[in-house]
Amino acid sequence: MDKLPKFGIASIVIIIVLIIVLAKSAVTIGSGEAGVLYKTFGGGVVTDEPPLGEGFHIVAPWNKVIVYEVRQQEVFEQLKVLSSNGLEIQIDASAWYLPVYNDLGKLHQTLGENYLQRVIQPAIRSAARSVVGRYTPEQLYSSKRDVIQEEIFEETKKILDDQYVQLNEVLVRDVTLPTTIKDAIERKLKQEQESLEYEFRLVTAAKEAEKVIIEAQGKADANRILSASLTDKILQDKGIEATLKLAESPNAKVVVVGSGESGLPIILGNN
Repeated sequence: MDKLPKFGIASIVIIIVLIIVLAKSAVTIGSGEAGVLYKTFGGGVVTDEPPLGEGFHIVAPWNKVIVYEVRQQEVFEQLKVLSSNGLEIQIDASAWYLPVYNDLGKLHQTLGENYLQRVIQPAIRSAARSVVGRYTPEQLYSSKRDVIQEEIFEETKKILDDQYVQLNEVLVRDVTLPTTIKDAIERKLKQEQESLEYEFRLVTAAKEAEKVIIEAQGKADANRILSASLTDKILQDKGIEATLKLAESPNAKVVVVGSGESGLPIILGNN
């Protein structure tokens, strides 16, 4: 009888231990995550095998699993950098990144969970300073934003290529200049626009004047050709034709033949 309680207590203890071991051994990896296995008695971080994927896993209770997000993530950066002429420019940018899935163990071993602060942000800042330093404030404000965005991306990507991180995009969201510089650039751009509009009006006016001259020249040439072709005989014939047409009209009139200049008829009467 005394053995039964002892046996029952031992069973309960074993069950409790098993539950604890199972709880320590069970690992669930969520959606968009992956796990890096750390073997306490087996060489530390596992780098020669793929990470643990989504779902339920059983690992030895003395080992650990470090969970990483492997979806694309975004980091925002507000940077103060110098232009080519030494003026301070503020750049608002963001980067899209994610860890390289199959190198997650190496990432954890070399950089750790705070790899964003250790390599990604310093890389973006370094690339932004290098790229912006090549351009003047006027170029940054007007036409070079897409160019510097692409150059910052390329330079940041080069830095991160060996850091087990994949950089997908760098977006320059805003470029803020000192107020005095911004106002001066806007005035300059406005003056340039007004100058272009004035030049356009001058060109348009010159073309209109040229058109008028060409039309006038054409009319003058036509009249000269017409005048050269009109002889006295032709004018008399034309006058007679016109007289006959007027004579046939129903209005009352008097036709005096041969009384006009060059012998043309004179028509008297109401129109």
